[in-house]
Amino acid sequence: MKATAMYASVQSADANEQIMAYAPLVKRIAHHLMNRLPDSVQVDDLIQAGMLGLLEAIKNFDASQGASFETYAGIRIKGAMLDEVRRSDWTPRSVHKNSRMISEAIQAIESKTHCEARDADIASYLGLPVDEYNRMLQDSVSCRLFSVDELAENDDHHYETPSADEEPLNGLVHEGFQQALATAILRLPERERLVISLYYDDELNLREIGEVLGISESRVSQICTQAVLRLRSRLSEWTDAI
Repeated sequence: MKATAMYASVQSADANEQIMAYAPLVKRIAHHLMNRLPDSVQVDDLIQAGMLGLLEAIKNFDASQGASFETYAGIRIKGAMLDEVRRSDWTPRSVHKNSRMISEAIQAIESKTHCEARDADIASYLGLPVDEYNRMLQDSVSCRLFSVDELAENDDHHYETPSADEEPLNGLVHEGFQQALATAILRLPERERLVISLYYDDELNLREIGEVLGISESRVSQICTQAVLRLRSRLSEWTDAI
């Protein structure tokens, strides 16, 4: 729904007050996401998408579901922003292809050796010098932001109550995948696990993580990207079925 139509559908004195009250939340979420996005994404575009998410939250909020409006609105706002960036998809097809190649290489190496695939192993499997492999990882950084979000399928913007005729095993499958993801993260190589934790849990940006670990920002990017691609490879049985 376009902004004008969405606004018309929720227009009331109370709705206008909510829009004014929660507009700063939209801006905070937008600027927070910008720390993880490439320069090609404009903060104004995120804010515009986030305002649509806020309007949708105002229209659809159901207090009987148990969540506060601010919590629900935050989820809708962030979800609208992520959807907008996914639709824009600034990443070239070659980068997506290379990311899949790396995940497949990791899966093949670890299935054969039953050991963690190291940078040199992956580069050798792909027939590349390590420096070129690292450049490939760097190019894949733009795919990284949504990789963990998409792997988790964490319902950031799907708040609705399941319908009565929904497949009853869906919840069990989702829970099983969440457990598999948590286990896969715990089994990452120590440095990859640490970078993932600092990036997604502590919400540090790449420069801050580099300062903590004493490495360059570009190296942090490579480690984080490789960690996500390793997770994809280890969870392929789940993600292929989703």
